[in-house]
Amino acid sequence: MDDRERHDAGMAVRRQVLGDAHVDRAVAGTDEFTADFQDFITRYAWGEIWTRPGLDRRTRSCITLAIVATLHHDEELAMHVRAALRNGLTPEEVCEVLLQVGVYAGVPAANRAFKVAQQTLRQEAG
Repeated sequence: MDDRERHDAGMAVRRQVLGDAHVDRAVAGTDEFTADFQDFITRYAWGEIWTRPGLDRRTRSCITLAIVATLHHDEELAMHVRAALRNGLTPEEVCEVLLQVGVYAGVPAANRAFKVAQQTLRQEAG
């Protein structure tokens, strides 16, 4: 697969996982400074990793939630809570992932993540 095909495949998965509105905002906000980064994440995160057949999207969502929660990346966590719901996870399953974070990454990381996820889930429900 060449770079253009990888980018196109990545953009398709990115839209399926994050939703058109989110991706459209990201694309609209792209300028000369951020263009290479947007291309990078589209080709590699979405076009290389999220398109691999080894794990389904639900599993990738669980892993991603755990990592961004552990690293305290709150904006990314909120985005990936919404993505996890799009990938078929239930709020209860998101809770289970964050409980796992509490045991393996620490209670403070999980506490913060629960606050972000709770707010995001409320927004999505309302």
